Amino acid sequence: MVEEIAGSSPGGNQPAGASLGIGPTAGASRPGTGRAAGASCRVGVLALQGDFALHMASLIREGVAPTEARTAAEIDNLDALVLPGGESTTMLKLMEKTRIAQAVRDLHARGGALFGTCAGLILLARRVTGPEQESLGILDVDVSRNDYGRQVDSFETDLPWPGSDQPLRGVFIRAPVVTRMGEGVEILVSHQGQPVVVRQGSVLGVTFHPESTHDTRVHRLFLEMTRVAGVGAAG
Repeated sequence: MVEEIAGSSPGGNQPAGASLGIGPTAGASRPGTGRAAGASCRVGVLALQGDFALHMASLIREGVAPTEARTAAEIDNLDALVLPGGESTTMLKLMEKTRIAQAVRDLHARGGALFGTCAGLILLARRVTGPEQESLGILDVDVSRNDYGRQVDSFETDLPWPGSDQPLRGVFIRAPVVTRMGEGVEILVSHQGQPVVVRQGSVLGVTFHPESTHDTRVHRLFLEMTRVAGVGAAG
C-alpha cells in the first residue's frame, strides 16, 4: 500500500481533480478532441530516448506545436516539458552527460510545468527503488521500478477519469508503483488502490502510457496545468 502523508489528497467532498478543472464541464465533450487551454505555451518533449514521438502526436492533436528537446538550451526556452516513457537509466545517463538535468530543475524552479510518464515519472521522483537509482527529486513521491512485473506482465485496463462517465484506457508497460507521497501530492486517478495519476503543483506524474492511445485527456490536463501555473499566456 502507498504511504500517504497528511494533506496528500483532496479534502472533504471535493471530487478528485476538481481543483484542476477536470470536472464534468471541463475540456471538450469527447475524449481526445478540442483545443487545450495551454495551447499558446512553449511545450517540449524530451527526445533523448523512448516514446517521445507518441507524446508529440498527442500534443499536436490538442492544438499545440511541440518541440523535440534534446539540449539544455532548448529546454531553457520552454514553458512546459514532457518526460516520456522509455528506459530511465539510459535517459538519466544521457542527462548526466549534459546540462539537461539542471535545465529541467531550472524549468521547474521558474514555474514551468512538467509531465512524466512511466520512466519519466521515475526520473522526476524523490526516491527510486527496485533497484535504487538516482533521480531529479522534483516530485515528492517514492516509486518502485517495474513493480507490476516484466514486459510479459504488461496489461491494459479502463481507469476512472474524474468528472467523466467515459473511462480512460491505461496501458501499463513495466510500470512503476508509487510507494510514498509527500504533503501536497494529490491523487487524481487510482487503480486497485494504487495511485496512477498524481499531481503536485505544476508537476504531473503518470505510471502508465497515456500517449499509447488516441485519448488525449491526460495531455489536455497537462496543458491546462500550464495555464494554472501562469505560463504560456497569450500575448
